[in-house]
Amino acid sequence: MKVWRAFRGCPDVSALRSAANGRALTWFVLLCAAVVGGAAANAPVHAPPPLRIDLDQFDGQKKIILLPNGQRLAYIDMGKPDGRPVVLIHGYTDNARDWVPLVPYLSKQDRLIVVDIRGHGQSDKPECCYTRIDFAYDIKLLLDYLHIAKADIVGHSLGSFITQAFAEEWPDRTGRVVLISSSGGPRPCVPVKKPAFDFAAEIRKLKEPIDPDSPFMIAWWDSPTPVDPDFIRRQRRDSAAIPLAVWQAVLDQGTRFDDLQRGLPRLKAPALLIWGSADPIMEEDSRQTLREALPAAQVKVFAGLGHNPFWEDPQAVAEVVNRFLGAAP
Repeated sequence: MKVWRAFRGCPDVSALRSAANGRALTWFVLLCAAVVGGAAANAPVHAPPPLRIDLDQFDGQKKIILLPNGQRLAYIDMGKPDGRPVVLIHGYTDNARDWVPLVPYLSKQDRLIVVDIRGHGQSDKPECCYTRIDFAYDIKLLLDYLHIAKADIVGHSLGSFITQAFAEEWPDRTGRVVLISSSGGPRPCVPVKKPAFDFAAEIRKLKEPIDPDSPFMIAWWDSPTPVDPDFIRRQRRDSAAIPLAVWQAVLDQGTRFDDLQRGLPRLKAPALLIWGSADPIMEEDSRQTLREALPAAQVKVFAGLGHNPFWEDPQAVAEVVNRFLGAAP
């Protein structure tokens, strides 16, 4: 999925791929949740076939509840009912299905709460509000509904920023956090590099209805590594079904991360930071700000993998996540 999501605003996919190899990207791009750059050349030659989940069965497990704030939120509650609760939070224009490659490798002793964040999947799609606090508050209300006092949280890209907000605002409800393809935000008083392309402008050019098979959407969900075509088709279809107003609202409200540096000192939960070394979105500068903000965090960088390491090598990523979440206090 969305391997070149950093470049999904440009119809010339090959040119965009080439641009990822050294040119600067916008902070909007930091939120694009599922770019898997540069994995094909580093994939193991004799890798075992991946474990698979029946997509119809996975989607059929989804439940929808009405939260006290008036929002209907969709989620899947799977795994061991009395196991350690682990919440999985996806990224921008994605949905709970994003975690399908990773789920088969996660601990069978865990209870997985896999959500469609507001505006996405089968959850409500209001005109507002889409700040990371709004997203995180929905997660808190979902845990209240499920009578879960404390949970570990795993977030990817935009989902990782939501995870940060949750851990900062509700530390007593937070166990451990795993931040995949995340950042600590830009350094204060340091000019942002000039972007190679204005991706926000490309998003604003979209018209409804969004065609899931348009050049834009194909580029948005392109992958240089083998990905189940049915999985990609479903993801494109669901992404195109998100109202354009929501695409733009998340762009306007959810992509403001100038406050990340201020909030991170309040994140006291044990943290694991995961990146792919070839991630064209979360480059070294953006990774370093998070390392500096969370000096006690464990760090794992997967050589040669991109923005979606849990797609490219889900077994290896799951081994690291399982070991971290299962470690003694």
